[in-house]
Amino acid sequence: MILTCPACSTRYQADSARFASPGRNVRCAKCGHVWFQTPPGAEPEPEPALEPVAPPPSDPVPSVAAPVSSTTLESAITPPPETMQPPRRSARRAANSGVLADAIAWAALIFLAITIGWAAVLYRQTIVELWPGVAPLYEVVGLPVETEGIALTDIAYRHEVEDGLPVLSVMGKIVNVSDRELPVPVIRVMLSDEAQREIYHWMFAAGVQSLKPGAESPFVTRLSSPPAETRNLNIRFAQAGEAE
Repeated sequence: MILTCPACSTRYQADSARFASPGRNVRCAKCGHVWFQTPPGAEPEPEPALEPVAPPPSDPVPSVAAPVSSTTLESAITPPPETMQPPRRSARRAANSGVLADAIAWAALIFLAITIGWAAVLYRQTIVELWPGVAPLYEVVGLPVETEGIALTDIAYRHEVEDGLPVLSVMGKIVNVSDRELPVPVIRVMLSDEAQREIYHWMFAAGVQSLKPGAESPFVTRLSSPPAETRNLNIRFAQAGEAE
């Protein structure tokens, strides 16, 4: 026989032999509603308009077979275990993983940039020997490099007065840091203002044509009446084709 819940209309297939006259109470496995079910062919007795009550201990509610619909009784009452897991937890975990991955990527990028910068400063001489065109970049940031094994060292300057006129004297040494004899290039001195704009420059020969390995030679150059707005001095070897 087919039982239909009066409350939610869920239908169940049940054994009619279990419903002897006058009938018995049954409970809907889906909504929990309790009603009195008469056997097939019997007229149900009128029920008072009362709230449904639990069946007496002597007359337990019979187990009911699976409903006619394809949904099983167990799945109708209790959701599958995996649906009880809050979905927000996995989403939050995924978001946290994404933030951690971004932080690691940024840290690696910063570490790589610092490493490259440190190597560019420490090995600047080797870099310039391989790519001479980058030498001016080091000079701009105040890191002069040797040109083809010839270095300018112990650079100093002082202001003097000769015949009542101010004189700027620049002195230093030229050193051959290579393992072979090298020619000595022309030296270029550049003066600039507070904004690092060039206001004057001059070139001079060091007074020695070449230096043997490890040899050095001092030099002095003077400029009479240097520009009053001079704030910075830069000295380096002149490059090929540079004009006076």
